[in-house]
Amino acid sequence: MPKGTILIVDDEADIVKVIQYNLEKDGYKTIPAYSGEEAIELSQKHIPALIILDIMLPEMDGMEVCRIIKRDEETMDIPIIMLTAKGEEADVVSGLEIGADDYITKPFRVKELIARVKAVMRRKETPRDEKIINVDDLIIDPVKYVVTLRKKHLSFTTKEFKLLIYLASYPGRVFTRDQLLDRIWGEAIVTDRTIDVHIKKIREKLGDFKKYIETIRGVGYRFKEYRW
Repeated sequence: MPKGTILIVDDEADIVKVIQYNLEKDGYKTIPAYSGEEAIELSQKHIPALIILDIMLPEMDGMEVCRIIKRDEETMDIPIIMLTAKGEEADVVSGLEIGADDYITKPFRVKELIARVKAVMRRKETPRDEKIINVDDLIIDPVKYVVTLRKKHLSFTTKEFKLLIYLASYPGRVFTRDQLLDRIWGEAIVTDRTIDVHIKKIREKLGDFKKYIETIRGVGYRFKEYRW
């Protein structure tokens, strides 16, 4: 039984074929698209479980495709993994800010892409409301606002706790600083540096568990992938 339908959007047919072959071998159904216009049409027609979207498309680029898909009520909840060339940090940030769920740089290893697909699909299926997060010896209780590490209570400020729980609730997902500021601080006037300072304090309190909060250079932060 297919695990879900994935729309693959890239104007390079060879890349599409490689991705198709490996995803289908892993149990997914795939739909190819070779332009932005075709991607939008097929996403509305099939409502795939996930979209792999190249940024560098002719005529209508992947950024515009992402914007259109995320504005449409029928397709806005479809997760999107962006394919980018190395060095396109600005595009990565922009893509995440307009709704993309993850990204991977070209050239990529097929195994890594499959792993990203599985991670995004798991995040889509996992309910997070009031769910206690347990990562090895780290336990985060969103209802009681309690964090324990190896059964020892850790003290966090409200903002530190909200930032930690938000990142940990989406393991593997990259967030830009602006996204985190908007989610945690709302309309308060603060700078990007605020996020870095809070992340530093959280890491200090987590000790050797600080490894779970990863810095994505030029983009933002993510909580290391783990299984719920």
